[in-house]
Amino acid sequence: MYDPGMVQPMREELTKLGVKELRTPVEVDQTLKNASGTTLLVVNSVCGCAAGAARPAVAIALKHSKVPQTLTTVFAGQDKEATEKARSYFPEYPPSSPCMALMKDGKLVHFIQRRDIEGRTADQIAQDLKSAFDKFC
Repeated sequence: MYDPGMVQPMREELTKLGVKELRTPVEVDQTLKNASGTTLLVVNSVCGCAAGAARPAVAIALKHSKVPQTLTTVFAGQDKEATEKARSYFPEYPPSSPCMALMKDGKLVHFIQRRDIEGRTADQIAQDLKSAFDKFC
């Protein structure tokens, strides 16, 4: 488990954008189980690709003309149970962080895995997100 003080600025990179933290399995289920409309779920982490690419990509993508109705995040390595519950909504993908799931009416419609983040720029990842937003939002 990471030091909460160290992780707080990493959390705030998303929450200051209006992304709601889901800190418990109950919060995850309350938000995702019977969701209507579009929901972006970001599995945040302390790794370099989260800091250098994933979180900045989310910030860029959220400036797009079409965005999901609900913006959420869980923090891997910090909120373990909430992260496990969130991952249960996309079991076809192996656990990885960071990653991003776009859901529509509670069903996964687009997924960006860690391997799709590593070695790419924030702008490239944001373009993937914006394309998914155009298609599903």
